[in-house]
Amino acid sequence: MTWGGGFGGGPPGGFGRPSAPGLPFAGIPTELQTRVDGLVASEPDHAASSLVFDQNADESELRRLTLTRLLTKYPGMLVLSGLLIVIIAVASQAGPKFTEIAINKGMVPGHTSFRVVVVMAVAYLISVTVAAIAQRFQAQVGGRLAAWVMNDLRVKVFAHLQRLSLGFFTDEKAGVIMSRMTSDIENLQQLLQDGLAQLVLQGLTMVVITIILFTTDVRLAFITVVLIIPALVGASIWFTRASERGYDKVRDGIADVLTDLSESLHGVRIVTAHNRQRHNVIRHRNVVGAYRDANNYTGHINAVYGPGTQLLGVLGQAVLLAVGGTMVLHHTLSIGALVAFFLYLNRFFQPIQLLVQQYNTYQQGQSSITKLRALCDTEPEVRESPDASTLPPIEGAIVFEDVSFAYLPGRPVLENVDLAMAPGETVAFVGPTGAGKSTMAKLVTRFYDPTSGRVTIDGHDLRDVTMHSLRSQLGVVPQEPFLFAGTIGENISFARPEASEAEVAEAVERVGLTEVIERMPHGLDTVVHERGQTLSSGERQLIALARAFLAHPRVLVLDEATSNLDLHSETKIEAALDVLLENRTAILIAHRLSTAMRADRIAVTDDGRIIELGSHAELVAAGGRYAEMYETWVSQAEAAAHD
Repeated sequence: MTWGGGFGGGPPGGFGRPSAPGLPFAGIPTELQTRVDGLVASEPDHAASSLVFDQNADESELRRLTLTRLLTKYPGMLVLSGLLIVIIAVASQAGPKFTEIAINKGMVPGHTSFRVVVVMAVAYLISVTVAAIAQRFQAQVGGRLAAWVMNDLRVKVFAHLQRLSLGFFTDEKAGVIMSRMTSDIENLQQLLQDGLAQLVLQGLTMVVITIILFTTDVRLAFITVVLIIPALVGASIWFTRASERGYDKVRDGIADVLTDLSESLHGVRIVTAHNRQRHNVIRHRNVVGAYRDANNYTGHINAVYGPGTQLLGVLGQAVLLAVGGTMVLHHTLSIGALVAFFLYLNRFFQPIQLLVQQYNTYQQGQSSITKLRALCDTEPEVRESPDASTLPPIEGAIVFEDVSFAYLPGRPVLENVDLAMAPGETVAFVGPTGAGKSTMAKLVTRFYDPTSGRVTIDGHDLRDVTMHSLRSQLGVVPQEPFLFAGTIGENISFARPEASEAEVAEAVERVGLTEVIERMPHGLDTVVHERGQTLSSGERQLIALARAFLAHPRVLVLDEATSNLDLHSETKIEAALDVLLENRTAILIAHRLSTAMRADRIAVTDDGRIIELGSHAELVAAGGRYAEMYETWVSQAEAAAHD
């Protein structure tokens, strides 16, 4: 869908492509336009996505997240990768054996044979070539396997985040969630792409070398096992436990860094306004310092383990050289066998060093998957019933039946609320902060479920219908409207991407957004900067109202939609509200009484209960709490008019 020619001279051809370079919305330079067009023309057709989002996770997604389950989803690639690793481990360790044969059969006095040396050299070259080819294909297979697994994991985690309830995002820090989707998954990608294969390869190499050592000489191999292996096992157990603790601290540390960074960036205007830059730098330095200390701890562990295993290797080689040299002098061991044994012994310690490096990667990956598993094991507070039915087209009769609700146990926000709203009726909720106004709206949209009682629409308990069928018939306009990256047109059609240009144009006209669109450099194709910060509060609110109008909801929830606006903007928004509320059931969370007065009835809330209910005239005549609020509001308005 394109918006060209509709408003403000916007260019034809789709969202976000300016008609001329040099404008402040990142247009394509003229000299590059031809190349860009050619690139777009060569882009292959992509099939429609087969991914269908379900509010309830399917059986495969409910299984606990483990590295094994991620990998076994692609058994063919996993088996092929394992087979190539076996070929690499065997082929790369054939060389010392060929060297032994070349020395014993072709270089020892009395057994010199140039032909044997040449044959062994050719065999050595072939084994190296086979290992290199296998490594090449293993890297390719491993890379593809990692890419597929990471794709599945990213979609799984993101889909799970979409299912989680509003309470989770209220309690959890945004930086922590971002660290799960970025650094934790990147650690797993590094592990799967190379680390895990190398871990298996080096472990298998040690097994192959151990077998060859025993076939070469049992006595020397036994000494190796008795002297070196127990010490290495003990050191490895210590390293495993210590590094596991260390990498847990590292993962928590990077989450804290990202959280602090995200908060500082989002609140940069407040930070600047209150001269808190120095304080923020000090705070971030402390957070980064804790992350540094966690990395220093893991670095210390590696510094102890790595050189320690090298020292064990050198001491073991010294002992074996003395024992093996004595055996050669007594003619109980051939020179070729001793050379081959030491070549293999050196190769035996090399995998240990590589295992240390790869184990670091493995520990980071395991720590990351532990964090991701904890996220995926988080259950949504608001769940869709497995036998939930589709909510039919509604008239908009909303009923609260003895509803109580608490965000925290023992601290009720609503208590025994009863309220019935007729189809097409507008009810405004007024009252002090914390009285439960917004909570009632959140129960209607089923962001939360009542602690007790029930909320119904047209007699249907909201817990018995699918969330998609419910929310597709609801419209929500928050106090601070959120605009997504993209164009104004895309933001208006957010709830109905399939809407035609004529329908969008009607929404723009009906809510009074035409003048705003005409001022934009590219009309509806004007790119909206991050969160719509380049637009005024009134303009963002009008776009949000147009978005709600285009969705054609039967029930509207407006959460203090005019509370942050100046008088001129408020007048325009209220005119748009009149259009939006026509023939719709509406809940108005009203901060200003001028908004509440437009409602059919007004509910005055306090301490989690509805203490007054009636029209504006009825409540003023009753002389209760609302009458006091109205009298105060009138006196303030008169005082402001005289100033």
